[in-house]
Amino acid sequence: MNRTTLSLLAGTAALAAVTGFAALNQPDAPGQDTARAAAELPVERTSLLCPSPSTSDLAETSYTSFTPVTKGTAGGGTAALTAAAGGPATPTDTASGKAGDKTGDKAGGKTGDKASGKKKAAQPVVAPKAPGTPAVGVTTGGDAPALLGTAEGKFAPGWTVQETTEVSAGSGRGLQGLTCGAPDTEFWFPGAGTSADRTDYVHLTNPDDSAAVVDIELYGKDGALASTVGEDITVPAHSSEPILLSTLTPEKQEDLTVHVNVRSGRLGAAVQALDAKLGGDWLAPSTEPAATQVVPGIPKDATAVRLIAYAPGDADADLKVQLASPSGLITPAGHETLHVKAGRTTSVDLGDVTRGEAGSLILTPTDQSTPVVAAVRVLRGKGDKQESAFIPAAAPVGARASVADNTAKTASLSLTAPKGEAKVKVTASAGSGGGTSASQTYTVKAGTTQEVRLPVPAGLKGTFALTVEPLTATPVYAARTLTVTQEGVSGFTIQTLPDDRGTVAVPQADEDVAVLQR
Repeated sequence: MNRTTLSLLAGTAALAAVTGFAALNQPDAPGQDTARAAAELPVERTSLLCPSPSTSDLAETSYTSFTPVTKGTAGGGTAALTAAAGGPATPTDTASGKAGDKTGDKAGGKTGDKASGKKKAAQPVVAPKAPGTPAVGVTTGGDAPALLGTAEGKFAPGWTVQETTEVSAGSGRGLQGLTCGAPDTEFWFPGAGTSADRTDYVHLTNPDDSAAVVDIELYGKDGALASTVGEDITVPAHSSEPILLSTLTPEKQEDLTVHVNVRSGRLGAAVQALDAKLGGDWLAPSTEPAATQVVPGIPKDATAVRLIAYAPGDADADLKVQLASPSGLITPAGHETLHVKAGRTTSVDLGDVTRGEAGSLILTPTDQSTPVVAAVRVLRGKGDKQESAFIPAAAPVGARASVADNTAKTASLSLTAPKGEAKVKVTASAGSGGGTSASQTYTVKAGTTQEVRLPVPAGLKGTFALTVEPLTATPVYAARTLTVTQEGVSGFTIQTLPDDRGTVAVPQADEDVAVLQR
């Protein structure tokens, strides 16, 4: 009995550390301090998936890989991105000067020795040399592939990859950015669309050895949109499929919620929203349905903000809408509450709600607690110089979160503490081409959003990563904005910073054995 117990605990601890998802939770014994019953250990393996960035010949895409330094990690390990099956040319690693194999038909997953008929293995790209320093890869044109990423050992805890694409003209022009996501089985995307000016794709990427089967459901202002082609979609192993939303339904709607439900296997998912007049950006998934949602980091110069929400259950949701400004919580005039009918997507225009100061939307139930998902579309500029970006409702930073591909001129960071005052440490890493990291601690007052002045690495060369670490127990939300001006038009993209899941709770054997023996 004792030997079986110890084997179970050892196996669970190993699984938890390797996957970052498993944890063995024993029932609490009377008087037991559960905080002492588990240890936080660094994960030993992490997977990330980056969708194909663009089909535009004018696209220029950079991939930035970064792992923060984590105490307690083993000495070895690697982190690398490789092209999905059938993917075209892989990006050049600017740190090493080496590129993926571009011979033959320029397809990283298809190239091979024509004389021998043998396929060559996909070449890894954007491989960092050490935690704490970003590695950057670049590619141009419209045939860049989706990338499958794996980090192990010391590179696994907190590993993040930023995909940033500049498109100078055409539908979706501007700056498109995305934090590459982990594979999962369910995703919600409020804010997609099938209107005449929109060309939206949901990108599905399969990292595993077997095919995945997925259903895509669309919900508009009147409920579910009829579609038969959105069911039983197969995504082959180690491949990526972009699905054009307008092929799933004939209805033209400005605001939709996309539900991706994986019935077999795992997938990465992201929506690429391309607008003929307002540019384009990636729409990352909303955090899981909850009664309270926070949409952090709305820029101070936003000229129009559109809130989109969806209630996936059987009950309607009534939400109190507040803006966490630098001076505290305020209620947008005329938009004090939002009624969201069950199974329907609801949207409301909040105008220039931030009025020159960075802010975050706080959605809370007015009465009955009903889960919702939410996002905002943000516009900057006026007339024919407008550009758009999306911010999904986000999970809090938790213990730590990082975001890569920053420069002192292009990046800004917003911190929000809806429930109480918080102290937050922000660290700017060494640059991808050199420099020394720098840190600074900020105090964020309760109910406010603060756009902080970023620490800048000394002797900076290249881009740097930002790591956010709350020093108090109060929940903190964060978002980073990148801005690049082209021909007088400010392209921008916004990424939220949820917990990096760099550690996992593993039972302490001595205490758990005692619990099981009782």
